[in-house]
Amino acid sequence: MKHFPIFLAIAGKRIVVSGGGEAAIAKLRLLMKTEGKIIVFAQNASADIHRLAVENKLTLINRPMDKGDAICAALFYGANENAAEDARTAAIAAAEGALVNIVDNLADSQFITPAIVDRDPVVVAIGTEGAAPVLARAIKSDLEEKLPTTLGTLAKIGKTFRHAVDVLPFGSKRRTFWSDFYFNAGPTAMETQGETGILPALEALLDTHIMAAKPAGHVDLVGAGPGDPDLLTLKARKAIDKADVIIHDRLVTPEILELARREAIVIDAGKEGFGTSMAQTDIDDLIVQHALDGHHVVRLKAGDPTVFGRLDEELDALTDAGISFQIIPGITAASAAVANIGQSLTKRGRNGSVRFITGHDTRGFADHDWKTLAQHGEVAAIYMGKKSARFIQGRLLMHGASAATPVTIIENVSRADQRIIATNLGDLEPTMSNAALTGPALTFLGLAPREAAKASQTQDIRQSYSKLEAL
Repeated sequence: MKHFPIFLAIAGKRIVVSGGGEAAIAKLRLLMKTEGKIIVFAQNASADIHRLAVENKLTLINRPMDKGDAICAALFYGANENAAEDARTAAIAAAEGALVNIVDNLADSQFITPAIVDRDPVVVAIGTEGAAPVLARAIKSDLEEKLPTTLGTLAKIGKTFRHAVDVLPFGSKRRTFWSDFYFNAGPTAMETQGETGILPALEALLDTHIMAAKPAGHVDLVGAGPGDPDLLTLKARKAIDKADVIIHDRLVTPEILELARREAIVIDAGKEGFGTSMAQTDIDDLIVQHALDGHHVVRLKAGDPTVFGRLDEELDALTDAGISFQIIPGITAASAAVANIGQSLTKRGRNGSVRFITGHDTRGFADHDWKTLAQHGEVAAIYMGKKSARFIQGRLLMHGASAATPVTIIENVSRADQRIIATNLGDLEPTMSNAALTGPALTFLGLAPREAAKASQTQDIRQSYSKLEAL
């Protein structure tokens, strides 16, 4: 993010525009919505700008901008439609302390003007850092349709009532009140009684919420998927958005945590195999205590909470405490990983089943049915298998698995820094160690990336032809 979005206090401040043509008019249409004092410098201003000056909506000075003209100005717009004149006037404005914007010159501008949806005092600003203005306009059009024109009136009246609502505890109870007003009681009052009915509706609604019983806590156990926010389910996104408290594991990505509300409490309860961890009983107690305090808690787990997520311990703790819960599944790492290597977990004629196994458990390296896994055509997705790679390799080879069995390691599944390493069982170690993996990794036994698999099949066919020719 190269431009940090803020809302600048502009009431009563000077806004200087240099230029009198179409570029200046385009900026003035937006600036006229503000409470700033607009001053336009233009030797040959258009008729529209002259009209605005006659209507006292701006001050027009019929000459080019010069030194001293931008003193005490908060903003400056260079709209001369001439690069040399824009550069000259922008240099003056910058030297005199104004923030500078040059129309259609992103590189030399100190700020950019976003596309705006105006429901004053509700204002939505949409920016693409100059990369895709058409996209910004499309988003603006979509929001214009979804936000009712009465929203601004409700917000203005609601603003005067904010101190009265301080009697409600901060958090979900206060948030529920405002949600009820803006999406239920407020629009109903506006429609049936007009603007005069809004304040009485607010007072009646506040009485109702003050007398309401303390809400019971609730826990959503949510699958965050393998890391890409676009792979979150809609239900997961809604739960994260509503959460008062989010308790997450170490593999949940920062991009997903960014979806939480700013006032939400976000707690890292990370666990790491063979490393430092928060004890599971402590995590259970943390979830239960926040729910007993009346919070909407989201227990956010990477992948799917039902796959190696230690879900049962947490469900038992919630059940014992009498707390309601909901499980929201997520995309497990194996599903995302196999899609990214262009394969499927099962294939007719190859394997009719797939095993999800873990490289270690609470007792150390995990034992499995190695004899079955070693058979030709078997496919397994190995979670948490980095440190146990040599152990797994040894067990499979010991039980008759071919050293040529394809193995694929996928680090940081679905993320921007995803890495795919194709190898075979005989070379699993030292390949795993030499890769110096730093992120979470999933290992496929019996699967190679599609292109690597095709190349291998082609080589096998060529070898078969060579043998036939030799005969």
